Amino acid sequence: MHIEAGAERRRIAVLRREGSGPTIVWLGGFKSDMRATKANALDSWAERSGRAFLRFDYSGHGESSGDFADGTIGAWREDALAAIDAFAGERPVLVGSSMGGWIALLIALDMKRREAPASGMVLIAPAADFTEALMWPQLPPEAKRDIEEKGVWMRPSQYSPEPYPITRRLFEEGRSHLLLDKPIEPGCPVHILQGMQDPDVPWSHAMTLMEHLPADAATLTLIKDGDHRLSREQDLAMLVRAVEGIAG
Repeated sequence: MHIEAGAERRRIAVLRREGSGPTIVWLGGFKSDMRATKANALDSWAERSGRAFLRFDYSGHGESSGDFADGTIGAWREDALAAIDAFAGERPVLVGSSMGGWIALLIALDMKRREAPASGMVLIAPAADFTEALMWPQLPPEAKRDIEEKGVWMRPSQYSPEPYPITRRLFEEGRSHLLLDKPIEPGCPVHILQGMQDPDVPWSHAMTLMEHLPADAATLTLIKDGDHRLSREQDLAMLVRAVEGIAG
């Protein structure tokens, strides 16, 4: 099924599994989709355990409408909020992977402001502020030049044979959603899973995020041999245990 999001009425593809308890909401990563390995593993767990589970594709991703090059953190946050408001019910559990971790944090803050906080969050290699803190500093000079002068750089991908566009607008708009310049009070417990062999989101970034979260509501699990995807059998089992621990 689909819903509409934003003033542009973007068509957002959604999969919802009926079940009990607070709805588990999957928020995928940059250039990922709702049928990726970790999302499928959580859906299988939800089916076995009778839990409600919601997943969707951001605009320009997977089965949703739109051009990836038009996407921004703000637009993808709108997409997520539209899906959550339509289908998640009260006090969902937000499970965010990589960029989805940043978006989950933004949504948790939105929900707290509405006085309807999330039940909790599980964040996998959370890439909060990744455009400014992780991506821009790592870009080669020619990429920065293309972004500044042409408005776009085609980035090679280790996960796909095709390069994908990184736009100036992604960075400029992303600056209005930065979180790591102040304390983060999401109003719910947070469990972070982070691989120490992650080449995309270094474990030091997870430590920085931990420093901004409340001391009595944040847990960090470091996986010494874990990579960015954390999609091995043992990683998926750890993810399920973390979600079970937060969801109750």
